[in-house]
Amino acid sequence: MLDVLYLKGKQTVQQICNSVLLASGSMTYVIDKLEQKGLLQRCDCREDRRVVHVVITGQGNLLMNKVFPEYQKLIQDIFENISAEEKKTMKSVLERIGHTAKILTR
Repeated sequence: MLDVLYLKGKQTVQQICNSVLLASGSMTYVIDKLEQKGLLQRCDCREDRRVVHVVITGQGNLLMNKVFPEYQKLIQDIFENISAEEKKTMKSVLERIGHTAKILTR
């Protein structure tokens, strides 16, 4: 969740759910825990009181500035020996899985 906020900025809870494929009930728990640690915060939307935005805090940014480059390097190393065609196939399969998961978790 932190990487979504780190890369995309302010998001609604629903946008985050769609990005990480978690049900909103599970998302609330994770947000609560990260908020307690000071890594993110909830902000009410001024235009629509039903909407809650989640933003990464300064402390969350400091953590991500430290760990994200290492995470990115690890991902690059993992996929280093995967051909472009294999990556394309994997992407297609994962998109289908994600679409099915989204439907099943509604």
